[in-house]
Amino acid sequence: MDPLTQGAVGAALPQATRHRLHVGIAGLLGFLAGLAADADVLIRSGDDPLLFLDYHRQFTHSLVFVPVGGALCALALHWALGGRRRLSFGQTLLFCTLGYATHPLLDTATSYGTMLLWPFSDERFAWSIVSIVDPLFTLPVLVLVVAAGIRGRPGPARLALAWAGLYLATGALQHHTALAMGRELAASRGHAPIRIEAKPSFANILVWKTIYETPQGFHVDAVRATFRPRVFPGEAVPRLDPARDLPWLDPASQQARDVARFMRFSDGFVAVDPQHPGRIVDVRYSFVPNSARALWSIEIAPDAPPTAHARYRTHREGARESLSTLWRMTVGG
Repeated sequence: MDPLTQGAVGAALPQATRHRLHVGIAGLLGFLAGLAADADVLIRSGDDPLLFLDYHRQFTHSLVFVPVGGALCALALHWALGGRRRLSFGQTLLFCTLGYATHPLLDTATSYGTMLLWPFSDERFAWSIVSIVDPLFTLPVLVLVVAAGIRGRPGPARLALAWAGLYLATGALQHHTALAMGRELAASRGHAPIRIEAKPSFANILVWKTIYETPQGFHVDAVRATFRPRVFPGEAVPRLDPARDLPWLDPASQQARDVARFMRFSDGFVAVDPQHPGRIVDVRYSFVPNSARALWSIEIAPDAPPTAHARYRTHREGARESLSTLWRMTVGG
C-alpha cells in the first residue's frame, strides 16, 4: 500500500502492545520500520528497465525476512531514537520488528502480489481486498495512531487495528460479492471463464474491476457490489499471442525475454494495445475499472538491436477525467 498507510499501520501494532510510558516512541519506531520494506524500490538499473519488477515485493516482503528487516531497522534507529528515549536495544528491536511485520501482510491484502514465501516460492500472493490507496482505510488509522502517541495510551491504537481489521473484512466480503457478479455476467454472455479475478478500483471498495479469461481473450467489466449493485459492461481484448501478434520478434532477443518476464509479472493478463501495436499492456490495472486502458506497459520495437531491453512505460494521461468517471460509477445511481 501507499507509504502513509504502511507507516500508520506499522505504528499501530507496537503502540497497541505497550503501556503508556512507551506508546509514543513505539509508534515512531513502528512507523519508520513499517516503511522499510519498500526500500526494494531502490533496486533499479539504467540498463534494464524491468529489473525493479523482479525485486519489488520480493525478498524484503518475505515472511522469513521479517526478523532480519526488524533487526536492520533496530540497528539503524536505536542510537538515533530508541536509546535517546531510554529504551533497551531489545525494546527497540521489538517495536521495529512489529512495525516491519505489518508491511508484507498489508501489501498482500492488495492486488499487486507479494512474495510472502520467498525464497521457497516465487508465487505472488494477493488477496485483492483493498486498494493500494484508500483514504477511508488510512485516515481513521492515522488519526487514532496520532491520538495514541499524544495521549500516551494504547487504547486508540487498538481501535486503529480494530478499524483496519473491520475494513479488510468488509473488503473480503465485497470481493466475494464482486466475483459472484462477475461469474453471473460471464454466464449471461454464454461464457465459461478459464479464470476470473476481481480487484478493488482506485481508493474504494464499492466498485470492483472484474476480469475473466476465455479462449478468445479477456473481458474487462466493473461492478458495484453493494449500495445499489450495478454492472458496468466494459470491453474485450485478445490475449497476447507472441507468434500471432509479434511475428517479427526474435525468440533469442532480449526483448523476447523481457516480454516473457512481463507476462510472468502480470500473471499472463497481457494484451497488445490496439492503438499502439508495439505496446504490451497489463490489463489488470486501469483508472476506469471497466476499461482495458492500462496503467503500465512495456514497449518493444522491430528495429531494436538483439541486446536491447523493452522499455517500461506508465500511463497517466487523462487521469482527472478517468477519476471523474470512477467517482460517478461509485456514487451514481
